[in-house]
Amino acid sequence: MSRAKRKVDHIEGALLSGQARHSGFDDISFVHQSLPNTDSSAIQLDTKIGELTTSSPIFINAMTGGGGGATEEINGALAEAASELNIPIAVGSQMSALKDPSERRTYETVRKYNKNGIVFGNVGSEATVDQAKDCVDMLEADALQIHLNVIQELVMPEGDRTFEGALSRIEAICKQVDVPVIVKEVGFGTSSESARKLVDAGVSIIDAGGFGGTNFSLIENQRREHKMTFFNDWGIPTASSIAEVVNVCPDKVILASGGIQSALDIAKCLALGANSCGMAGQVLKWVKQGGADEVVHRIQHVQKELRWIMTALGITQTSSFRHVPIVISGHTHHWLNERGIDTTQFSRRSM
Repeated sequence: MSRAKRKVDHIEGALLSGQARHSGFDDISFVHQSLPNTDSSAIQLDTKIGELTTSSPIFINAMTGGGGGATEEINGALAEAASELNIPIAVGSQMSALKDPSERRTYETVRKYNKNGIVFGNVGSEATVDQAKDCVDMLEADALQIHLNVIQELVMPEGDRTFEGALSRIEAICKQVDVPVIVKEVGFGTSSESARKLVDAGVSIIDAGGFGGTNFSLIENQRREHKMTFFNDWGIPTASSIAEVVNVCPDKVILASGGIQSALDIAKCLALGANSCGMAGQVLKWVKQGGADEVVHRIQHVQKELRWIMTALGITQTSSFRHVPIVISGHTHHWLNERGIDTTQFSRRSM
């Protein structure tokens, strides 16, 4: 099967499989504030991702590219929406364009329709420094995502089977690329052990990429004759993964992704310690339903609801979410305590 056909299959698989709501967000509850002393008109959603300033703590996370006209159309519409909303947008893996120059346009359309916005390039951990630089140059990218997708590759019939040297390649890219490097999981979660290794290698931004959103094991298993179903429930739920990463590198920029569907999900990610939140699967549905206009309308509504949540909590800046008390229950509570993370640090903090 060609790489381009596989990219289209991934889009169709993501739309058909949906999101199972296993990210752990239902285990997070805000402590109600009866006296918030807040005026909703004073709410500021402006957010910083390192040195990059965005209009809100939402970005369009990596989805596609490299699948011919179908993926070019999707990326163009997403770029239009990102431009109007003034939020960052990431492209899918650019390896297709590095191997087949005719696919460059499926990625370059993002900069074409989002000339002055924040754009994230994307490449796998198998990439060389020169390939990483090519990806940045292709989009005039403001940052570069390096995605980690071991489970997806193992389940993918034609996927990689060796992952030696990934950390050293990431370290080399961090040293030689002139934009911030974001390392992201693709839906199986980043552990505290992995986060610590990445920080030691010079990574400045980590996207937890937790389990519970688009399930690439499930998608790849649909393409296999002999299913590897034991990987379909493999991973660290998003809520737990954010807490693990924040626990070992509280001073680093942490992004959240993996099944984020609503303003309440975003609020919970920020309360767990994330700086910004990436939406992909949900946005893919919106863009397929009504193009750029639908994405703009939906995200503007999410932003409005986030302002209401902040008003109820008594905070006016997104950075203040880290001081809002939350109670963690259920599987997430069990996971974090088993992993040595005291959940009372979240429930007993004060604003």
